[in-house]
Amino acid sequence: ATKQLNKTFQKCFSPPITSILKRDLNIASQPSDLVGNTPLIDLKKILIKHDIDVENGTRLVGKLESLGPCSSVKDRIGRSMIDDAEAKGLLTPGKSVLVEPTSGNTGIALAFVARERGYRCILTMPETMSVERRMMLLALGCEVVLTPKEKAVPGALAKAKEIMEELGGDGYMLQQFENPANPKIHRETTGPEIWRDTDGGVDIFVSGVGTGGTVSGVSQFIKGSDEYGCPALKPEMKTVAVEPQEQMLITDALGGEKIGEQGPHKIQGMGAGLVPKNLDLGILDEVMPIHSDEAMEMTSELWDIGLPVGVSAGAIVSAAVKVCARPESAGKFCVAIIPSFGERYFTHPMFAEIKDKAEGLQKQPLPEPFDNREFGFETERG
Repeated sequence: ATKQLNKTFQKCFSPPITSILKRDLNIASQPSDLVGNTPLIDLKKILIKHDIDVENGTRLVGKLESLGPCSSVKDRIGRSMIDDAEAKGLLTPGKSVLVEPTSGNTGIALAFVARERGYRCILTMPETMSVERRMMLLALGCEVVLTPKEKAVPGALAKAKEIMEELGGDGYMLQQFENPANPKIHRETTGPEIWRDTDGGVDIFVSGVGTGGTVSGVSQFIKGSDEYGCPALKPEMKTVAVEPQEQMLITDALGGEKIGEQGPHKIQGMGAGLVPKNLDLGILDEVMPIHSDEAMEMTSELWDIGLPVGVSAGAIVSAAVKVCARPESAGKFCVAIIPSFGERYFTHPMFAEIKDKAEGLQKQPLPEPFDNREFGFETERG
């Protein structure tokens, strides 16, 4: 094949090219090898729509974690936590059973790595999680256990612990909310990628808080952390954490005041009903609450520019737009995490109207010379 290409190149180029530089084939050996190195997408259209001056250099980009092998930022921690447990000799393929309480995407990440490496996987999650997520998990061979929505993730955690007791020594809980391998992978990959792809220009980093790993790990890498041996690349970078307005636990933990009624929300993947141990509260510069309705509205705006994303992305970008609109953000470079792909959320309430429209579509008659009576129409022409 190389010889044939060389001949083709010699015909097409003058002076002729006599050889092609050899390189390694760009082929991943297994699905988990595809985790990371996600691209950035310019969200200039969103800023313009919200009357933010982009001529002064203000810039907003999204990091498309939705382009991971299983379409979410959780792909990173799924691989990282299993890699870490394997390295420590804590897992045995064919014997060990992975157990985890999850709001969905972490479970999908664990599921695909577990299937790849031969582990049984049992996941517990609140009943509010979308049917699409449940189907993904079941298709990947997981056992799914739903828990009451009123108790959110703490309820799923209690159920997972019960399952662990039943499994005895064969069960292993990865504990995404406190597993050090979670923020570690973001210090080692997500943070360096953002620093590299913005050429060190990132001024503001906006991320949602589910387990706390992304916002903590990225910020520790860029702003610096003596505890984790990270030199300060840009200590003045502003870190903004986003949580549902209906569940302002992080705001409360930092001494802030809650806004409005507190309780269930519609931003899947955020607001887990607890303040995760992996969340580095000290590295946050601001916690911004976003209401579910506002998140859904921004999600629609992102779909309108051709970017299919989940509702958590809508919450994060909504917060990022608010930050970019401030006078002190003029000329700043803001990076927002886009956590997951939108196709996973079609049973979410925000897509109810589109779902009804899709289900109500009717077939149309064909033109001549077709006889449409053959297709169930009353007349030849329909």
